[in-house]
Amino acid sequence: MSPELESTLSMLSSHRSVLGYMLVSRGHPVSIIRHSGVIFEGEQGRKYASVIGRIVESVQGGLEEVHAGEIDGDEVRFLRIRTKRHELMISPDDRYLLAVLHDPAT
Repeated sequence: MSPELESTLSMLSSHRSVLGYMLVSRGHPVSIIRHSGVIFEGEQGRKYASVIGRIVESVQGGLEEVHAGEIDGDEVRFLRIRTKRHELMISPDDRYLLAVLHDPAT
């Protein structure tokens, strides 16, 4: 991994409100490349990885449907999903998806 990515992941995991991060591959099936935080361990982590991949695919598919026929179209750059308990931020890249789960109350 690039030094810039290593630095970003280190910064994320040190932030007190961050419950964890997950770096997953794009494609089928998604695979966990790296993660931090107990919330992303084991079966729970595999569930999050799968759901994160499906969320990005779904939103990208919606954008393609809305912009059908356009030359440039549109693409997902960043997603922020807030629930009652957490906030999930997803940053897609050509090869990876970076997801960060944090507690907005802290």
